[in-house]
Order: sequence, then C-alpha cells, then structure tokens
Amino acid sequence: MNYLELLAPAKNLECGMAAIDHGADAVYIGAERFGARADAGNSVGDIKTLCDYAHVFRAKVYVTVNTIIYDDELQDTEKLIWDLYRAGVDAILVQDMGILKMQLPPIALHASTQTDNRTAEKVAWLAAHGFSRVVLARELSLGEIAEIHRAAPAVELEAFVHGALCVSYSGQCYASQYCFNRSANRGECAQFCRLKFNLEDADGHTLVSDKHLLSLKDMCRIDHIGQMAEAGVTSFKIEGRLKDAAYVKNVTAAYSQKLDEIVKLNPGKYHRASLGKCSYTFTPNLNKTFNRGFTDYFMTGRQADITSFDTPKAMGEYVGKVKEIKGAAFTVAGTAAFANGDGLCFINDKHELEGFRVNRAEGNRIFPLKMPKALRRGTGLYRNNDKAFEDLLSRKSATRKIGISMALSETADGFELTARTAEDCLLRGGTCREWPAVTVKADKTEAVKPQRENINRQLSKLGNTPFECVNVDLRPQDFNYFIPSSTLADMRREVVSMLEKALKDNCEDGGGRQTHTPETDGKPVNGKQPAGSYLLNVSNKLARSFYEDEGMASVGDAFEIRQPAGALLMQCRHCLRYPLGHCPKHGGSTAKWHEPLFLRLPDGRRFRLRFDCNNCKMDVYADK
Repeated sequence: MNYLELLAPAKNLECGMAAIDHGADAVYIGAERFGARADAGNSVGDIKTLCDYAHVFRAKVYVTVNTIIYDDELQDTEKLIWDLYRAGVDAILVQDMGILKMQLPPIALHASTQTDNRTAEKVAWLAAHGFSRVVLARELSLGEIAEIHRAAPAVELEAFVHGALCVSYSGQCYASQYCFNRSANRGECAQFCRLKFNLEDADGHTLVSDKHLLSLKDMCRIDHIGQMAEAGVTSFKIEGRLKDAAYVKNVTAAYSQKLDEIVKLNPGKYHRASLGKCSYTFTPNLNKTFNRGFTDYFMTGRQADITSFDTPKAMGEYVGKVKEIKGAAFTVAGTAAFANGDGLCFINDKHELEGFRVNRAEGNRIFPLKMPKALRRGTGLYRNNDKAFEDLLSRKSATRKIGISMALSETADGFELTARTAEDCLLRGGTCREWPAVTVKADKTEAVKPQRENINRQLSKLGNTPFECVNVDLRPQDFNYFIPSSTLADMRREVVSMLEKALKDNCEDGGGRQTHTPETDGKPVNGKQPAGSYLLNVSNKLARSFYEDEGMASVGDAFEIRQPAGALLMQCRHCLRYPLGHCPKHGGSTAKWHEPLFLRLPDGRRFRLRFDCNNCKMDVYADK
C-alpha cells in the first residue's frame, strides 16, 4: 500500500487548522526563526496546539528550519529543534548541513528543496546522512522523478504541485542578497525575479524592453497527480506559507478531492496518509485564488508558455470581454456573474496589468469605482478577487470527521462500550493497539419497550467532536436492557475522549519519527560544487566541519559572508532563448544578436547571461 500525503502550507495556527479541516494529510509551518519565509514565524506554543489538533486525524506537522545559520545562532537553533520535538512536531525541514553536527533529538529530517535536489545521486547522498525524505527541485520532469525513485526507492520523495515558482534552482539564488542585501537563503528574498528588465546584446542593442523576463506563472499540477504518484512521489506539496487562510482552504480542498479520486480508482494501491473525510460549503476552484496564470512547468518537458512577462501580479480567472462602454459603466460579454466589491483587471495598451474595483454590478453591467481610461471595447477581463467566493471562505467552510463504529456489549456485571475508527488500523503496516473501551457496572434491567432506537440515538450524538458514528452494534443480538440516557451519554463522552487520545498517541508514537543516524561514508556530491565554492552555502563552523569530514580540503564561505566578483547569481532551467524562438536544442532559428546577452534593471545595473546548452539551463551572473 502506498500512502499519499497532501502537504499544505500554514502561515500561522489559523491557516494550519484550516488546512487540516479542508483535507491536508500534513502541514508545514515556520517557527519564530530559521524558516525560509522570515515573515511567517510562529511560537512553539502555537505549533504544539497545531500538532495536538492534527494528530487526532493522524495528520503530521513539519516545521521549516531551512535557512543557513550563522555561528552565533547555532545554540539557539539546536534549542529550537529540541523545543519542537517536545511540542510533538513530526519532522523538520533542513538546509544547513551544520545541523547534522548538532546533538539532535530523534526527530525525522527532511531535506528542504533549498538543498538543491536535482539528481538521484544527490538524493542518495542525503539519505546516507540521515534524511528520510527529500523535497525535489521544482524543475524536474516526470521522467527525472521516476529515475530518482528507481535509484533511491527507500527515500520518501516530496514534490511541489501548486503555487508560486522560483526561477532559480532553490538554494542557488543569490540575486536578492547581491542587489538588496536580503538573503533568499535566510528567508528574506526580495523577489528580484519579479522585476522589470531590458534584454540587451553585447553591442548594446535592446532586444526586449520593460518586461518581467524572469517572472514565471504559478504552478498547477492537479491533472498530473496520478502520474506523479506512479513516478514515486508520496507527498504532494502546496506552496504558500505567506498566503492567507482563504487560499489554503480553496487549494487544499481542490487537491484533496483529486487525491480522493485517485485513491478511489486504485483501492488496493493507494491510501490517504491521514484519517477523516471532509465536507465543504463551497466548490473548490483554483482559478478563483491568487495566481499569475498556471503552468505545469517542466512536468512534461520544456514549454514556451511558462512565463508571465507582462506582470508578476495575480490575474485570476478570465471572465469575458468588454462588450460596450457607456458613461460610467460597461457591459461584459460572457456568462460570469459579478458582485459589488469584485476586483477586475486587464492588460492595458502598455502591456501592463491594470486593476479596478467593482462599485456596483447589475447583471453583466459593471459600474467601476473609477472608470479605467485604458479600458477598450474587446478588452479581455480577469477577476482577481471574487467577493462572493471570498465571503464563503471567510466563514467556516469545511467539516472533517473520522467515521467510528461503536459496540455496546453485555458483561457479567454491567455493560461495556467500545469505539474504533471505521478503518482497520491506526498504524501503517503495524499492529493495532487495543481499541478504547469503557465499562460500567449497572443493574441489568429488562426493557419493557424496545431500546435499540434510543441507544443508537444517544451513542451517535457526537456533536463537535472529530468523529461521526457510522454504526452501533449491540451484543448479543437479542440485547434488550434498559440503560438510562444519562448513563449512555457518560459512556459515550468517556470512550470518545479515550479514542481521541489514542489516535493522538498513535500518531506521536508511531507516526514516522526516526532516530537521526548520520553517516560519514557518503560521497560529497552536494551539487558537485567545486571545493571552496560559495554554492555550498557554508555559513558556520559546524557546516564547515561537516564538509571537511566529507573530504573537502577547502570549504568556501557562503555568499552572504563573502561575495566574489562576477559571481553566479542564479541557475535557471527557464531559458530566454526558448520563448524568443532561438533555442538550438528545440528547433529555434539562429539569432542575429551578438552574445553575451545582458539583463538590465531600470537603475542601470546589468546581469550577464550564459546559456549552458549541455545542461539545458541559463545562468545569471553579476556583471563586473
């Protein structure tokens, strides 16, 4: 049996609990420090509350400790990891190899995508050093993922399926640090890749003007989940630890329903990694949540339409074209329904995204708060804020329940109530513990009237608990005793409390924690970076010692500590030659420009491009 995990992001406790309610099998969240989203930190207390909530459903909580660490932070990092372990966290995501030299608790380690995981060799190397799971680079295709799984079948593979895309291989981007002194490896990315650039050739000719040449659309792989599972992915990750609860609810629900479909079609092959079924007050729709347009990126090979050159902002769903403009209003040709407060946008004559708010909507006739001057008849409109949909998601929008069966049995001196989940076992492939049972001593009074209906009704009143009763079994079959409703209610409350604790304890005791056992015989294949390279991201003495133990005589300082001239700032699978029609590997025409090419910011700073056709990537360098 292959257990499939939907992994949702959590900006905070509210988002984490919403993710669980809407179908997540696991949640990843940042602590107060050392997470790759510096603006999404949470207290250990809140993380413990989330663990307690998630573990009832056998869902997991992973915490991001995936920045590089400075020497004066090592002690605090080790203390934080111990605090997280004691709070019940199931795993930590790690970038800095110095963590492997610390005295760690027996907590599972996941190699963050920040460790630049592109190859089977790298994944095997990480596994040799105690990582039970590796988060793959976003750029990998189905074939490349399958190749990694064949080479390292024992390693859990986690892959992104939805959300914003980084144009550079994660962990190998230094542009934000170089330009703004804000390190992406420290969780402070300033989104250099979303800026406007000119593209120039070696002769100074401008080839493209004022475009967001490094800005990508958002990832959406909901139609490839089954193929990814076949390729060996076990955890399907949604990006978005800076997104709000509405985003988490909608996207999690959409992907949870898709995973349920796959499991239903393959009952002997796949199973969800947690317990409980969700019901929703809304119909999930990915187009209604923040997006820059969607792409499956390199899932099925290189494609031209992965970029968002005109804007790095959210466009949302297409709602139709402007049919007529008259006075302070216009009409829209299409079937979309509009509401007061909707946010609409369009690409104007300058090829820029322009937005406005709907003040009043009368059918398809729209009265903007202020009529956009650039709006034209025939202009395509997008809705990047659906007021009615957002209102739905602002309220309680899902309920998650674990189906349980109860059995009321006669004993020698009273009655026993047993409760169990509708699923056969709490632990994957393990031996189930005894199910919770409550025994009460009571006089066995023969019932004058049939009691089955009342017993069923009293035992099924599970209210705001995480459970719903799917069956009540009375034993023996001719059970005909009178039991007061108050006694039945007391038994029900006690056995449900015991079951909730048993589920939580089972998750914490057998939910995937592994003793950290780093090995030292692995080969130093960390991206095959040269000795002394800043690309290893070594920023502390423990990480330096780690690589020295790996046989590296010369270990360079991280870019954040020392910046070499003309440094390699980004490594991108996105290559500008391809969308411009001049890729020699994919049938493009011969370009008339003179290389090298340069990206130029409006402030005049230039960045040299190098096209590495052997590895099918584009490198961005600091211009000397």
